[in-house]
Amino acid sequence: MYLTHLSLTNFRNFTRLDMDIPRRVVLLVGSNATGKTSLLEAVYFLAAFTSFQTHVDRQLVNFIEAKKPLAVGRLVAEYRRGPSAHRLEVRLILEPTGVNGQRLRKEIILDGNKRPLSDVIGHFNAVVFVPQMTQIVESGPEERRRYLNLALAQTIPSYAQTLNEYTQALTQRNALLKLLNERGGDQSQLAFWDETITRSGASIILARISAVQEIEKLAARVHQTLTRRQEVLRLNYLPAYDPLPRPPRQIAMPLNTAVDRSMLTLEEIRQGFLRRLGQVRSEEIARGVTTLGPHRDELRFLANGIDLSDYGSRGQVRTTLLALKLAEIEWMKARTGQWPVLLLDEVLAELDTQRRADLLAYLENIEQALFTTTDLKLFTPEFVERATKWEVHAGEVRH
Repeated sequence: MYLTHLSLTNFRNFTRLDMDIPRRVVLLVGSNATGKTSLLEAVYFLAAFTSFQTHVDRQLVNFIEAKKPLAVGRLVAEYRRGPSAHRLEVRLILEPTGVNGQRLRKEIILDGNKRPLSDVIGHFNAVVFVPQMTQIVESGPEERRRYLNLALAQTIPSYAQTLNEYTQALTQRNALLKLLNERGGDQSQLAFWDETITRSGASIILARISAVQEIEKLAARVHQTLTRRQEVLRLNYLPAYDPLPRPPRQIAMPLNTAVDRSMLTLEEIRQGFLRRLGQVRSEEIARGVTTLGPHRDELRFLANGIDLSDYGSRGQVRTTLLALKLAEIEWMKARTGQWPVLLLDEVLAELDTQRRADLLAYLENIEQALFTTTDLKLFTPEFVERATKWEVHAGEVRH
């Protein structure tokens, strides 16, 4: 898979950009705050329909345009997926609401047909690697859940819709729990929402079990190469509802031992999840919130048994993230049959000489990569010679 053309209108600091994109490697060169990262952000948005820089999509619309009562940002990509050519358009529409208010509405058009997000996500794939993504390892569990959700949504066609259904049902169930806590009432009203969240929740748990195990195998191999076999990387998936039965009389302990849940079926997970919700119903009513489910899952990264979120050095965290992202590329290729477009923002400046060489050598496998850099000296002369070099300055791209 690779981009052939990109068009941006009122996206970030680009009022208008229209350019053909060559296959293989493109180096976007320029000073800081010129728009290099925004270009990568635009490409990633076409894959995940969310930004890696902000959780507020309205910030993506050019700030001058956004001052108008009705403002529209527009992203258009033409790309090849296998033998087929496609055109994907996203419109970010800021429209007036209430008194002096605005709301954002997205329109997604694939090959001339307006489609819901859940139908389109995963049709164009991209993997992004930016230095601030160390928060996946270093920050709270919500960042790791977000990482899993974005990777799975691009790879499993139904995942985004299932996650949306789960989130909506969870909101309703939490509202009912709060009501029962404050006013009392018939607890059997929870039965419908229990069935709903366990149906979608079991699908999410099963998808995460498979994804973590598959990515771990790939990441561990890459990580061993990057650390010259000095460290063994492991991904420890900790579901808030663990579908794996605990042996009788075993005391729960936070042991960082590998657990194989791959033998579990969707129905086994759903039924167990449903039973467990019944067992904690009184506790959840007392707290007024759902305490079990994939919205509280955790993922930990361990090197030689050491939890990197708590004890990892800066170098260990960077190496782990690099291994994770390279594994994500291979995993996405294995799952979809297509190489994702690789987006790298000032990554080489964060790596030592050997890691740079490892990363650049890896790029021989993929179909297309877009780099941003302020310093071409970070790349080997041979790599720079083979790549296409563009200068980015004040929201303009110069070939």
